[in-house]
Amino acid sequence: MSAVKPSHSSPTDEHDDSQKLHALKSTLAWTWLNFLGDVSQSEVDILLLSTAFKFLLFPAYRSTDFEVHRNWLAITHSLPISQWYYDTTSEWTLDYPPFFAYFEKLMSIPASFIDPKIVDLQNLQYDAWTVIVYQRLTVIISELVLGAALLRFIRDSVDPSRQRILSASLFLHPGFLIIDHIHFQYNGFMFGILLWSILMAREGRKLASGILFAVLLNFKHIYMYLAPAYFVYLLRSYCMSPAGAIIPTRFISLANSVLLVFLASLGPFVLMGQLPQLLSRLFPFTRGLNHAYWAPNAWALVTATDRVLLQLVKHLDVGLAVNESGVASTSRGLVGDTVFAVIPNIKPVHTFIITIIFQMIYLIKLWRAPTYKSFVAALTLCGYASYMFGWHVHEKAVLLVLVPLTLLASENYAYYKTFVIASVAGIFSLFPLIFTPAETLLKIIYSLIWGGMVLYPLHKQLYEFPSSLPWVLLESFENAYLYGFALLQVFITIFPLMTGGNPDTEFLPLMVTSVYCAAGLIWSFIRLSTLYITQQY
Repeated sequence: MSAVKPSHSSPTDEHDDSQKLHALKSTLAWTWLNFLGDVSQSEVDILLLSTAFKFLLFPAYRSTDFEVHRNWLAITHSLPISQWYYDTTSEWTLDYPPFFAYFEKLMSIPASFIDPKIVDLQNLQYDAWTVIVYQRLTVIISELVLGAALLRFIRDSVDPSRQRILSASLFLHPGFLIIDHIHFQYNGFMFGILLWSILMAREGRKLASGILFAVLLNFKHIYMYLAPAYFVYLLRSYCMSPAGAIIPTRFISLANSVLLVFLASLGPFVLMGQLPQLLSRLFPFTRGLNHAYWAPNAWALVTATDRVLLQLVKHLDVGLAVNESGVASTSRGLVGDTVFAVIPNIKPVHTFIITIIFQMIYLIKLWRAPTYKSFVAALTLCGYASYMFGWHVHEKAVLLVLVPLTLLASENYAYYKTFVIASVAGIFSLFPLIFTPAETLLKIIYSLIWGGMVLYPLHKQLYEFPSSLPWVLLESFENAYLYGFALLQVFITIFPLMTGGNPDTEFLPLMVTSVYCAAGLIWSFIRLSTLYITQQY
């Protein structure tokens, strides 16, 4: 009987075994993400590192929106539903649709156990560490809806490597960092619902896409700017045959599904006879054309032009009539009605008509070409037109443009360049939201790192040398504009030091920021409109 020889494993075998064990542990640890497909280690690393970074922002600057949402926790927890849209204990009254109120109600339950003072309706301006940590955590956790959608976008995409860059760019977007994790809001969560809806459209599950968008509308009504694109796309591609005939079963199923969503949201308030009160909270029409800090859109340039004409009237005899009530109106940096000094005043009906005209151009194209890519482009442009020409647009609404536009960024170099100009101008336009010294340095460095990680790799993959001299000159002007943001930041930093905080010029850096960003966003809007109208789908 022969002796059994002992086996000896080589270092290479031991290394392979340790790698397999590590992979197995990683797989077991993340099996709960299986519905998203295979989750890579790099994707897990991005989630963990970004979450750790957001934890470090807990002590950062918080805007009044932080107290707004704490008060909404208190309203929905302390009062019966019949009083939610009537309460005026705080100036920060509930003015989001019912699904968001239900969301606040859900979040108020653990909050009441963690610290009952969080949901005390009379405990205004409460800023203990318990409420800071809790509310910051709710933003991070709810943002996982966005992260999950972005992972699903990578799966089955035409070019996973490019889509991985785009998904990472959205999850790590400076806009979400500034608005949600410093300033404080829940945009990541709600844009996550939007992206899930768009994803359903990509996968051909159009009924689910429509239902999710209806849900989103009942979380935040600002997304109604995108509704025309959804209406045309779903009607044309889901409810109608290629020959143009209505498919009754699909039309009825979509209509009933959307109706049920709205009934779940608005039904209790309709039964209580409170729908007019609810609508008055959602749509206050007493605000002016511009927000306190002019959102960088078409009206920012119109308002700036009025300021320039006013100075010409003051210093030169140009024979223009001046409206005295408008001399200080548009440069005070205050929320209120906007009155022009020289240019005829803009009314809400004017902004509505202009917005509808532009949207109709894109919707006609979408009707004729109801494909997924055509839908995403039309959706982006509907949001863009509303941002450019809407009434009392807030600078934070630029995310309605930047998020869907990101999905188009890797189509070709023309779309990429449009994305770059809009992104740089749009992100910089958010900088005035964060004005404290420590966060100022943070937002600049973070945005530069994000640009290096996202824009540079896409540029390497998509760059096309201009085909003629005019295109060379145009690209040179565009690049010069982008480099100009460095000079703009220098101006914003040193101007207050040079003027010693002169109240007559304190609004000038904001005005210059708004006008300079508006120039880029308007040019990007023109570029995207031209690409969509001229491209075949």
